[in-house]
Amino acid sequence: MSDAELVLRSTRVITPEGTRAASVAVSGGTITAVLPYDAPVPAGARPEDLGDDVLLPGLVDTHVHVNDPGRTHWEGFWTATRAAAAGGITTLVDMPLNSLPPTTTVDHLRVKREVAADKAHIDIGFWGGALPDNVKDLRPLHDAGVFGFKAFLSPSGVDEFPHLDQDGLTRSLTEIAGFGGLLIVHAEDPHHLDTAPQQGGPRYADFLASRPRAAEDTAVAALIDRARHLHARVHVLHLSSSDALPLIAAAKANGVRITAETCPHYLTLTAEEVPDGASEFKCCPPIREAANQDLLWQALADGTVDCVVTDHSPSTADLKTGDFATAWGGISGLQLSLAAVWTEARRRGHGLEDVVRWMSANTARLVGLEARKGAIAAGHDADFAVLDPDATFTVDPAALQHRNRVTAYAGRTLYGVVRSTWLRGERIVADGEFTAPKGTLLTRTP
Repeated sequence: MSDAELVLRSTRVITPEGTRAASVAVSGGTITAVLPYDAPVPAGARPEDLGDDVLLPGLVDTHVHVNDPGRTHWEGFWTATRAAAAGGITTLVDMPLNSLPPTTTVDHLRVKREVAADKAHIDIGFWGGALPDNVKDLRPLHDAGVFGFKAFLSPSGVDEFPHLDQDGLTRSLTEIAGFGGLLIVHAEDPHHLDTAPQQGGPRYADFLASRPRAAEDTAVAALIDRARHLHARVHVLHLSSSDALPLIAAAKANGVRITAETCPHYLTLTAEEVPDGASEFKCCPPIREAANQDLLWQALADGTVDCVVTDHSPSTADLKTGDFATAWGGISGLQLSLAAVWTEARRRGHGLEDVVRWMSANTARLVGLEARKGAIAAGHDADFAVLDPDATFTVDPAALQHRNRVTAYAGRTLYGVVRSTWLRGERIVADGEFTAPKGTLLTRTP
């Protein structure tokens, strides 16, 4: 530790080996050692005693719609990354749609990176998009450093990002499997959506009926079939239907290269509590019943579901109309995701180590960043969140850093106050005060 520039000391440090009292030495933005709590601080190093606050690795959120450029009145890199930092997230991977242009060619990726470069308060990576007509662009995007490719199996909600039919899925997945890439999939079957009752209006029960579990289950089954036959690597996005869990578990057991994620809103909110007309709760797939939620938690515990990510998908307030059929579908959760998940996890008997596994270690592994992100270990980036896990706060939309402060969590009391967030050994936010942007743009490691 003789060359350490910074030493962070806490009675509770979450490491891959467990939680313990420790001193974490940092030099040049990298963790150089995790040492006993009472290890002497070398001359010239700056000590930071965190007391009993928990030092955990910065979260890695691999599902964020920043919408920049093109729809920056919905969100943007400046506001999204500030919200993420305030919530203990130090790395995000931006989705390819809802920005204009979408990230579906190398030129479009270049535009996205140029816009993000001087606005990133945290580190940012990028997904590419798989469309019916851009198979030729997938390999160049992969070579340019995107972390994988997103596809929809049903309409995306924006005209510039059309969905793949089953033939299109096969073509794109064949190409992606050929260079060892990853396809991440919004899995809802359009036939089930088309034949479900579409009544519209303010009743949440009617909206829930319009997005049945069978739409997810059928799409997941088809994705598993394609992945098995093509020996491809696939990832199920924002899983909400517990009925699909046995399909995923069986596929994993049979060697299919499949992972799955769910989201804080599916784990903490239930259909039974959504008020009619409250479209801040609208997302696709939808928030389902409490019994369904219980099974999602079980799947996290047994490893059927690998990750928890926000699917932060904001819009302006005027698009959140009282009609569930026409309201924009998306929940803003960047700043609140850690607290929301921790609040419910502790109630169900899970520890912070579990939350770190789902929201940092496993997400880093999903995108191939596990050698740098997602753990407090020597050689990793010195990205940290300092959390008081027993402190509570009541969600006030006015206190959020999101550009549009519409939230399904308004008025909820949550456990877990992020005292500070650190990026490569520099404190980037503490007590609501932010530094200038210090994030970097990440590319996939070859």
